[in-house]
Amino acid sequence: MKVIVTGGTGFLGLALTRRLLALGRLTGPSGRPEPIEEIVLFDAAPPPDRPTGLDNRARIVVGEMADRDQVFALADRDDLSVFHLASVVSGGGEQDFDLALRVNLTGMLNLLEACRARASCPRVVFASSLAVFGGDAMPPTVGDATKQTPQTTYGVTKAIGELLINDYTRKGFLDGRSARLPTVIIRPGTPNKAASSFASGVFREPLNGETCVLPVKPETMMPVAGHRTVVEGFLRLHEVEGRALGHDRAVNLPGLAVTVAEMIDSLRRVAGDRPLGEIRVEPDPFIERIVATWPARTDSDRALALGLPQDRGLDDIVRAYIEDFLPA
Repeated sequence: MKVIVTGGTGFLGLALTRRLLALGRLTGPSGRPEPIEEIVLFDAAPPPDRPTGLDNRARIVVGEMADRDQVFALADRDDLSVFHLASVVSGGGEQDFDLALRVNLTGMLNLLEACRARASCPRVVFASSLAVFGGDAMPPTVGDATKQTPQTTYGVTKAIGELLINDYTRKGFLDGRSARLPTVIIRPGTPNKAASSFASGVFREPLNGETCVLPVKPETMMPVAGHRTVVEGFLRLHEVEGRALGHDRAVNLPGLAVTVAEMIDSLRRVAGDRPLGEIRVEPDPFIERIVATWPARTDSDRALALGLPQDRGLDDIVRAYIEDFLPA
């Protein structure tokens, strides 16, 4: 079978691809486990060098989600599965409305229509976000049944994507699942335009001996999940039988509700004698306004009942980052 990973050369896309290569098989449209013959990593911004950990089954294709012909060309066989991770992120979506619509909505429709054109009802896992929630009536803890009133363009596009996944599944065009992500940590490399970028930076920069400037107050609380756990959540959600999901194909992936202060405490515990860069608080009103619209806690009972994993604690997430991304 063939697997398409959009946003495939990004942080999660590469981690997912490496895990897929190690697994070697997925449940295909036939309903049976099938060997993975090819993985296409589709991305608008590929790395300068071929990433490590990829074998000859993995192929990088450069392109835009808004290019309908190119997206259709990717879905060129019926034994297909898709992990749709490509997106304009929260801060970027607020700064460029047209880009967010072009990539997150037009691109989503292109992908869904490409899958619809196949005769096989392929499985599609869509990376959604807790940013679908928000507004004055948002409860302290959000669950799968909480009304969605997103307060960012990014969140709006994710909410629309969830509804499209539900409807294309209802019509029998594909077998969709939406993984509603908490903030995923710890991203290596440089900060991106996500408003939540600081949640990785508060670990990453000090561990690199660099200064981290926090744009939010230490008491800020948010749900987070480690990259290993999120990748495993994608895979398990892909493997869940459709009838177990019912009409609503979107689930809150399990996260840990933690404050920024707790992140800093965990960093210092795990770092031990490792020298750390300075952490300085300089609130940024633009970032604070976005973060204030997000839920602080989530109810993920449905995901847990489906067998999706949850991190044991922040310390495990920090250790995993050190093991996976920092030199020994």
